Amino acid sequence: VQLQASGGGLVRNGGSLRLSCAASESFTWINIMGWYRQTPGKSRELVATISNSDRTNYADSVKGRFTISRDAAKKMAYLQMNSLKLEDTADYYCSVVGSLAGESIQRIYWGQGTQVTVSS
Repeated sequence: VQLQASGGGLVRNGGSLRLSCAASESFTWINIMGWYRQTPGKSRELVATISNSDRTNYADSVKGRFTISRDAAKKMAYLQMNSLKLEDTADYYCSVVGSLAGESIQRIYWGQGTQVTVSS
């Protein structure tokens, strides 16, 4: 498994969760780490990304509530989600833009989803 996401669960409206994404040691170059989310019948959408220079990008819907961070040495990314809303309910996917050992180009890799359910 190249990317392992964890931290999803059930939370009340207004609550918080922290998602973690662990990238495999097989990655020799990680440019961007990010989180996307998807609900049934809809396309996967960007939540937040962070570059290897710590430049961040957020979807308008999560600005001010979610914070993405990374630990480059550990090849980890985190998504702190505060003030969660019902509409944040989705499967959240970790992503990496980078290269695995033996690859000469970078591409996007996806982890398995972790489910976040916000209840009223």
